[in-house]
Amino acid sequence: MAELVAVLATTHHPFYYRTSTLPEAERPPFAADWVAKVEAYRETLERARPDVLVMVGSDHFHQIWLDNVPQFLVGKAPFYDANFYNEEREFGLPRLTLRGHEELSAHILRGGLDAGFDLAFSNELRVDHSITCPIFTVRPQNDLPIVPVYTNIFAPPMPQPKRFVELGRTLRELVESWPSTQRVAMIGTGHLSLELGGPRQFGPHGPDPEFDAKAVEWIANGDIEGALSEVSLESLWEPGNATHGFMDFMLMMGVAGENKADYADNLDLFHTMEAYFTWYPSGVET
Repeated sequence: MAELVAVLATTHHPFYYRTSTLPEAERPPFAADWVAKVEAYRETLERARPDVLVMVGSDHFHQIWLDNVPQFLVGKAPFYDANFYNEEREFGLPRLTLRGHEELSAHILRGGLDAGFDLAFSNELRVDHSITCPIFTVRPQNDLPIVPVYTNIFAPPMPQPKRFVELGRTLRELVESWPSTQRVAMIGTGHLSLELGGPRQFGPHGPDPEFDAKAVEWIANGDIEGALSEVSLESLWEPGNATHGFMDFMLMMGVAGENKADYADNLDLFHTMEAYFTWYPSGVET
C-alpha cells in the first residue's frame, strides 16, 4: 500500500513569490525573515522524499462561481493549468502547468463516494494560488504530480467544521489504502484570522491575534476537540471575514490525527499571521 510520508498545513500568501524574487535592494524589510522561514519549512517536505502530492485548497471564485458551488471537489485531470490573470496582475504570479496523478485521483474519488462524501470532480480544473503558492514555497521545482482537492470556504452554506475534520480523516484512510508503492505527502493551505476588503484588512498583524494564538496552539498540539469546541460557522466571522479558511487547517488536522506537529513555526506578517506545520506519520529518516 501507499505510504503517507508527510502532512503539511500552511498558509498561502500570494505575495511571497514576488517578495522572494525581488532583487535584494528592492525587498521589503520583512522579506529576509519570511524567506528564511519558508526555506526552513521547505526542508520538511524534502526530508520526506514524496512521489506525489495531494493538495487541499479552495478556489477564490476564479473557476467556481455561485451558479454551481461544490462543497468538496477532486481534480482528476492529467494536467492542470494554473493561475489566473488577476493573480498575474496583482501578485506577480506566473502561469504554470502542474502534472496530475489520475490513478490516485480516481482512487480518492471512488473511495470518498463510498465513504459517504458526495464529491464533485473535474476533468478540466484550473487551479489558483491556493494550490500554486505552496508549490512555490515547498516544491518550487514543480516536479511531482498532484491531486487537487478543493473545499468550499467562501460561499454559504458551507460544510460544518467537523465535516472538514471528517474528510481529512477519510482522505488519510484513502491514501493509505491505495494499492501502490508510492510515497504520498498531503499539503493543505488555509488561513488564520483574515480580513479581505474590510476595515481590519491592512493592520500591523492579523485582525485577531487572540484567535491566531489559539489556532496555532490547536494545530501544533493536534487539539482537534479543542478547536471543534470553539469553532463554528458563526464564530469564524468574528476574527475576520475570510477566517473560514481555517477550516482547511482543520481538515489537515483530521489528516494528521490528534498528534503534535513534528514542526511548527509562524510569522506575524503585517495583515496576517503566516503559519507552517508538518507531521511525519511514520517518522522520518535522519
